[in-house]
Parts: sequence; structure tokens; C-alpha cells
Amino acid sequence: MRLDKYLADMGAGSRSQVKQLIKKGLVSVNGIKASDPGMAVGGADTVECNGALISHRDHFYYMLNKPAGVITATEDDRQKTVLDLFPENMRKRLFPVGRLDKDTVGLLIITDDGQLDHELMAPSHHVDKCYLLKTDKPMDAEDRAVFKEGIELKDGTRFKEALLEIDPEDPCSARITISEGKYHQIKRMLLARGKEVIYLKRLSIGELQLDESLEEGAFRELTEEELNILHKKKSKAL
Repeated sequence: MRLDKYLADMGAGSRSQVKQLIKKGLVSVNGIKASDPGMAVGGADTVECNGALISHRDHFYYMLNKPAGVITATEDDRQKTVLDLFPENMRKRLFPVGRLDKDTVGLLIITDDGQLDHELMAPSHHVDKCYLLKTDKPMDAEDRAVFKEGIELKDGTRFKEALLEIDPEDPCSARITISEGKYHQIKRMLLARGKEVIYLKRLSIGELQLDESLEEGAFRELTEEELNILHKKKSKAL
């Protein structure tokens, strides 16, 4: 693989940016300063850029604290997408795992690992997702009991059991845990009970928790511990 393509694919910058880094003498291969962006490199080569080791990686994994007002998509001609929150040179092959509504905030995984997407989001795998929600009207014990049994809408849509944990000090606030991810599921469930969801934030996917230090719109790479959690979940689902 060409050196400039390798660096770009590993997130060191765009092709034009890494060519400039090479030109400035900031890239070395096997300890020797590189001068040709087209030189061939492979997995056995040691590549450094700006003093940092650039290791080959099969996949990239990011945690995004999704803000309201952006859609969960890879591209759109009219609306801002979650990938628009990433530098352009990092977007190649990336996509969001699952979906969050435009006005929903919170935990979203961004990756290029299609198998992870399937294992975490396929309904048959029953991966729990926990959300914080606020409604326009107080929730009560009857809502909690109905959701525990599962709820069927008038149009015949059936939602599986959900755990509704109502804040005892604020009955308009609750945490809800679901194992599905149907279209507008939580909003439709609450609407069937006569309540409108006015705020929704995803807190966790399985055992992976949102890093609350991440501001809305910010992202970071998943830690090794977090990756182990995800891969453990994949292994259980297989």
C-alpha cells in the first residue's frame, strides 16, 4: 500500500495533509525518514508520523455523545449528520451503529465494523439499551406495570417488556430499558399511555456506558476496556 494512503486510512490526515507531513520530513518508515508518498509499506513496517507510531488497524470504534438536531446517517444533502461531527479525513467507511432520532441525544457508537453493528442491533440478540426520558405528564405505577408486561398499540405493533424506573421525586422523569429498537419505540410506547416524550437521552448499550464527561457533539475512541465489553457482547450473541 502507498505510504500516503496508509497514513490517511489510519486517520493521520487527508491524503493531501499526509503528503505535506512527508514533505516536511515528519514521517519515517522503519526509522528512516520518508520522502516519497508513493513508497510501498506493509504490515511488517514500522511507520511513525510526528513522533507517534501509526499502527495498522482493521477497524475503528468511537463513542459519540450525539447532540439534538443531527440525523443518524452517513450523508444527507439537506440535514447535518452524525458523521459531519467528525473531521472529513476520518469519515471514510465510518457509520453509526443503530439509530437515534434527530431530537434524541446520548450514546452512539460510530465504527466501520459491520459485524458489530449486526450483533448489537439485531432484534434477535436482545441487547438492552437504557434511556433517560422526560414526559409532559407524570408517569405512574400503572405505566410501569403495562410496560413490564409489554404493550400492543392500536395498529397491532407489539413491543416487548420494558423496565420503567420512575423518579420518585419527579414523576415526569424516568429511566427506561428496552431490548428492541423499533421506529420511535419509546415515544410511541409513552404516547399510547397518553404522555408525550419531551426529552430522550441514551445512557447505555449493553454494559457500555456513555462517558458523561463528553460534551454533546464530542467523540472519542473507545478504550480497550470498552472494546472488550463490546467484543464480549458479540461473542455471547454468536
